[in-house]
Amino acid sequence: MGEISFTLAELGEKIGAKVVGDPSIRIEALSTLQTACSGQLAFLASPAYSKYLTTTEASAVILSEQDSALFDGACLVHANPYLAYAELSMLWAPFQKGVKCDTFVDPGASVHETAIVGLGCQIAAGVVIESGVELGNGVRVGANSYLGQDSVIGANTHLYSGVNIYHGVSVGSKCIIHSGVVLGSDGFGFAPSSNGWVKIAQLGGVIIEDNVEIGANTTVDRGALDNTIIRRGVILDNQIQVAHNVVIGENTAIAACSAIAGSTTIGKNCIVGGASGIAGHLNIVDGVHITAMTMVIKSLNEPGVYSSGTGVQTNTKWKKSIARLRQLDKMAARLKKLEQSHVDSQSDKHSG
Repeated sequence: MGEISFTLAELGEKIGAKVVGDPSIRIEALSTLQTACSGQLAFLASPAYSKYLTTTEASAVILSEQDSALFDGACLVHANPYLAYAELSMLWAPFQKGVKCDTFVDPGASVHETAIVGLGCQIAAGVVIESGVELGNGVRVGANSYLGQDSVIGANTHLYSGVNIYHGVSVGSKCIIHSGVVLGSDGFGFAPSSNGWVKIAQLGGVIIEDNVEIGANTTVDRGALDNTIIRRGVILDNQIQVAHNVVIGENTAIAACSAIAGSTTIGKNCIVGGASGIAGHLNIVDGVHITAMTMVIKSLNEPGVYSSGTGVQTNTKWKKSIARLRQLDKMAARLKKLEQSHVDSQSDKHSG
């Protein structure tokens, strides 16, 4: 039996699902329908994978009420199988295993004497914690991370290895900050002069509210005067650039390689697709969905789905499309001339 094991009944109770079949079946892991074997629990969240219901070797499957009628084996019936899978996945998350209750500071860590370290904190080797830092209870700081002067980390937040947090940054509770993240680096502020660029001191900070997850190698710059703010429940993917004085609203999700220029505000419950670019000093209202690789150069004042660019084509067709695109000005001029000719013709008829 695996290190972590639950009965089907126990899992059903945790997510409020109806148990169909033997409730005593033991589940040791999660898997996909295609690769699952005995002792594992799979899930069906997309109709594209329903064909695997007849061949899966999973001991049980998380299914909707409708899909459960298509399956003869044991299952957990839930209104939202993908959400149910997400909730159960935390039971097998590696960082849930072996978390100590007592505070532990590795001898290879450097913790300033004025730093406040809460109960149950775990501080790994190579960590540097500067003066005035405050760690809430249960904070975990991975190897070789750096916490700058007067930064604050809320309770039960997990910093993976190699996280760099500059001075005066505030991170809320129950956040997950992945490796390579930089919080509080200088915003890109410079004034031109006859002698070159003059740096503008970035005097603001960064505020990360509760339950935020920030992906690997993402950078959040500190504000020039006011703070850069990431509201509660936001999820940021890997390699995202958040510039100075940006505000991102609650529960917004931004996919990898996107960039947001300075002083732009993004509302609540927005979705930004991967590799999108958002210009500075814009306002995006709540409930906006920006599809992948979209360039936003003006404020979006109504919720909805927004896109830019063209879909993929063969190279030959793309060259033809671009050739036509370059002719648009000439075509527009010709159309305007034809319209004017038609107006003049109608005018002549009426005057005659």
